[in-house]
Amino acid sequence: MAAIDPTRGFLKDVKRVVIKVGTAVVTRDDGRLALGRLGALCEQIQVLNSQGFEVILVSSGAVGAGRQRLRYRKLVHSSFADLQKPQVELDGKACAAVGQNGLMALYDTLFSQLDVTSAQLLVTDNDFRSPEFRKQLTETVDSLLSYKVIPVFNENDAVSTRRAPYEDSSGIFWDNDSLAALLALELKADLLVLLSDVDGLYSGPPSDPQSKLIYTYIKEKLENTITFGDKSRLGRGGMTAKVKAAVYASQAGIPVVITSGFAGDNIIKVLQGQRIGTLFHQDADTWVSTGELNSRDMAVAARESSRLLQAMPATERSKILLDMADALEANEKIILHENEADVTNAKDAGYETSLISRLVFKPGKVSGLAKAMRVLANMEEPIGQVLKRTELSDGLVLDKTSSPLGVLLVIFESRPDALVQIASLAIRTGNGLLLKGGKEARRSNAILHKVITSAIPESVGVGLIGLVTSRDEIPELLKLDDVIDLVIPRGSNKLVSQIKSSTKIPVLGHADGICHVYVDKYADMEMAKSIVVDAKADYPAACNAMETLLVHKELMENDGVNELLIALQTKGVSINGGPRASELLNLPAAPSFHHEYGSLTCTLEIVDDVHAAIDHIHKHGSAHTDCIVTQDREVADIFLRQVDSAAVFHNASTRFSDGFRFGLGAEVGISTSRIHARGPVGVEGLLTTRWIARGSGQVVDNDNGVVYTHRDLTHQA
Repeated sequence: MAAIDPTRGFLKDVKRVVIKVGTAVVTRDDGRLALGRLGALCEQIQVLNSQGFEVILVSSGAVGAGRQRLRYRKLVHSSFADLQKPQVELDGKACAAVGQNGLMALYDTLFSQLDVTSAQLLVTDNDFRSPEFRKQLTETVDSLLSYKVIPVFNENDAVSTRRAPYEDSSGIFWDNDSLAALLALELKADLLVLLSDVDGLYSGPPSDPQSKLIYTYIKEKLENTITFGDKSRLGRGGMTAKVKAAVYASQAGIPVVITSGFAGDNIIKVLQGQRIGTLFHQDADTWVSTGELNSRDMAVAARESSRLLQAMPATERSKILLDMADALEANEKIILHENEADVTNAKDAGYETSLISRLVFKPGKVSGLAKAMRVLANMEEPIGQVLKRTELSDGLVLDKTSSPLGVLLVIFESRPDALVQIASLAIRTGNGLLLKGGKEARRSNAILHKVITSAIPESVGVGLIGLVTSRDEIPELLKLDDVIDLVIPRGSNKLVSQIKSSTKIPVLGHADGICHVYVDKYADMEMAKSIVVDAKADYPAACNAMETLLVHKELMENDGVNELLIALQTKGVSINGGPRASELLNLPAAPSFHHEYGSLTCTLEIVDDVHAAIDHIHKHGSAHTDCIVTQDREVADIFLRQVDSAAVFHNASTRFSDGFRFGLGAEVGISTSRIHARGPVGVEGLLTTRWIARGSGQVVDNDNGVVYTHRDLTHQA
């Protein structure tokens, strides 16, 4: 069974399908009708019909079948002398008239055996010049389909007024491929399937061993690079005509698949979304970053490229980052243009303000990303660092060294700047990378990916950083635990939870950012106001922004709480209350203590002391970042020791919980798990360890052949 192609997820919504079967499929090499293939075709159509699909058939083959019959009739009625004369080519129109009758009789017989009714519709180019005809055609076909009748179309070559119906490529349509494309548009089909005598479109003649099947046709990439072989042995245009018709239909919004009609179940497989044939789609250019790769191919390409990256000298890896930084700044104008388009589309679509805030590139953002890349480039080489060196025995030394994880899959929402940060960390640490951003940032992600991969040298390959463009690919990627080493989701609680429950691959990240600031009774109130306002209002959509403000009960008595409220409200912050604060301060009730606003809103609650604050954080927090504001060092130490979060601060805003601010250069995300990495994950969090032993012929021999010394050499020169 062919793999399910994630880019073909739209096929599950197909209802009306036009199927065009070519002459080379309908007839055998000797010109006779291919009964086996036609029978398999009718059986597939019967299955689709019974499943509720509306099927319209466009069938070639009448001329070929008629030619074979007329040759036989001519032979029967010719004298020996007639046969010695030069043979004149048979009249194509006569062939069409004779062949169409036999072809439809065969379809009627085959469909009748399957309890299906068919109807013949013959059309000419001139018919479509009439608006009345087109209107009546649609009404007739709709009526037939409502009765589950299969309309069978063919060009009425017998009465066509074109001088050379098999060569003339002018007019509204010029062969049955273009007729099928026209009908797909006219009848508002959801899919057009063009059946051929080969498996699909190849990069060269199918007979050439070097030719490769193209699974997705990208016009901008392929239209001038494909070499076509000979045209169909019996039909008019062969693959060239099919591609022309497919491009025409797909650009008008009708997806098209070219596949083999020789297989008995290819139409069924196409509609199941299997990766067979060549897909033409108007959005295919947006899939260009995945090229012709499926999910596994992308992951394998990232792994292979990462190994080439790791083999490079450290200076060359650093240069890639410096070149990327330069490329970002050189393309700032187009990056901002694409980002503005995403922001406009998000606003028009009614997205929440917090999401749009994360989406927008503020002034200086591009230069800031470039600066962070240069910081990473100039950091100490992280790969191959000796973390521990031990002499196991005389002449046998073991090193524990830092090593890349392998291939990372990072799924993020809204923030296109995350793409750049993650990519730069992956390169610094020698990891391969697959990225899936949110659809709201599609254009921003596409241009950023294009810019940064342009700086990757050919010796490594752009496959190092793959951009996944369809969410339908995610389930397949999450199954690749033999190729992908770590999944890092950055987004909503729902996103992270879904991913954790859908994969065997280790997942690093956090589901929520419920960050607290606890203002103790011994706090400096000016400092407290400054920290609280910064933690909430500096960037409300960030995961390290304060969501809950806890205040010592004694601050109710000295007006400290009112000072904090006024400071927040002055910055436009809306304040909800927990049960205690709502009653004492007449505040609207908070929806929940475990609520991440991501906006200029927060929850306030009154607590008895630092221990009550710690209990509240453990009960309602997300183990992300929490802060205490106090001048009492002893109280601060209690808070710092006992709050079980990834980052715990004393007298500093929660907004400092960030890879760049921690001096990590950038961050791939923030982890609230307790295994491998915790808090902002930078370079170190994307590394693992490996053991390198250098000996001089030692053997174990049941531990009789070695004298262990286990001497620590880590700090020796």
